[in-house]
Amino acid sequence: MTPGREGSTDADTGLLSPVRAGTPVEEATCDRAWLQAMLDAEAALARAQASLGTLPAHAAETITQLAQADRLDLRALALAARETANPVVALVQAFTAVVADKDPAAAEYVHRGSTSQDILDTGAMLVADRALKIIRADLRRTARALARLAARHRDTLAVGRTLALHAVPTTFGLRAAGWRQLVLHAETRLARVHEGGLPVSLGGAAGTLAGYLEHAAAGRTGPPPDPDTYPDLLIDAYAAQTHLARPVLPWHALRTPVADLASALAFTTGALGKIAVDVQGLARTEVGEVGEPGPAGRGTSSAMPHKRNPVLATLLRSAALQVPALATALTQCLVSEDERSAGAWHAEWQLLRECLRLTGGAAHTAVELTEGLRVSPERMRANLDLTGSRIVSERVAAQLAPLLGRDRARTVLSEAAQRASADGRPLAEVLGALPDLPAHITDQLAELCDPARYTGAAAALVDRALRH
Repeated sequence: MTPGREGSTDADTGLLSPVRAGTPVEEATCDRAWLQAMLDAEAALARAQASLGTLPAHAAETITQLAQADRLDLRALALAARETANPVVALVQAFTAVVADKDPAAAEYVHRGSTSQDILDTGAMLVADRALKIIRADLRRTARALARLAARHRDTLAVGRTLALHAVPTTFGLRAAGWRQLVLHAETRLARVHEGGLPVSLGGAAGTLAGYLEHAAAGRTGPPPDPDTYPDLLIDAYAAQTHLARPVLPWHALRTPVADLASALAFTTGALGKIAVDVQGLARTEVGEVGEPGPAGRGTSSAMPHKRNPVLATLLRSAALQVPALATALTQCLVSEDERSAGAWHAEWQLLRECLRLTGGAAHTAVELTEGLRVSPERMRANLDLTGSRIVSERVAAQLAPLLGRDRARTVLSEAAQRASADGRPLAEVLGALPDLPAHITDQLAELCDPARYTGAAAALVDRALRH
């Protein structure tokens, strides 16, 4: 096997996860990317120590130059991890050998004073940082596409449905504005984590940084580093080298960063999942109000040639159903014993990667769906007319209540709506034939029963949403 390359028998090709297969986030979270992030953590640590004078500058330069994932054998590292329960031990051994081949003196400074969890956790935060840049860019692009839909269809009449049935008229613009609001909320939550919530991990064997202090003092001719100030200086330097946040305390067993990230990713896929289920419903054959974009052949059925399935919405919905469950498992890892966990920490890795992968795949898919969504105002109007204006019975009831009393008005409208449905007649016609209806109301029935005149504040709500 070529070093650094995954063989055909062990590569995760995404066969069972089409939502992320082939998307940018897949490459950003693959095994090689994860390995590179851990090597980046090692190199950044060496540079941070060198900047404080506790590690030779030439050694940090050599370590940084050689910290390349393709120099190591991914499969060998994975197999070796079975003997130590994490991949960092084998990584350090293999990487030290790579450095020793070029500069034996520099090899002495690889992983100096560090521990496996510092490197893996910092690597995980680097992976998350890189993935979130991709995800957030896609969310912003999706929000812009939805803003265009909301503005274009600000006044496009549509059926408002509650509990799956026709309720009152709305506009497609308001629906699109609601989708956009969820996407913006998701981006805000991710930004909160991304911009200050992804910290370096620096704690040493049990969160005391003792190893870093001891190695910093070893071999020095002058006074040892001040234990009251050196840890802060090292953490600051490490954060600067990685462009990650600075934690208040070592977080080996304080898993807030992972739990917060998981929560934001779960919300994001849930927000995109709301769009997906709406599109699926609106794309039903008998509804036909929207349609997915895509080339010929997409969405074909293996058995039914006439079908064109809503593939993009299906991918979004699948991610929305998976990530919250994975995020729950990550949150459970907060229950982490002692100063280092035997199992809870280890359980996080694959869960976190899948959350990032699925969310990134969903965000990428949402861009294509929203930018190319086909909207049919004609079908929306036709569906609105299916109930023969019974969809505005709420409005008529409100007009009759002051004249007949609320309960009597509701009874009259309920009976009239049932008669209109049974006879296939317009609601206005049935109401106009009632003998005890006031004349001025009878004269207004055509206007009162016009769905276009009963969209409430929909247009103003769209305008308000698009201003934010």
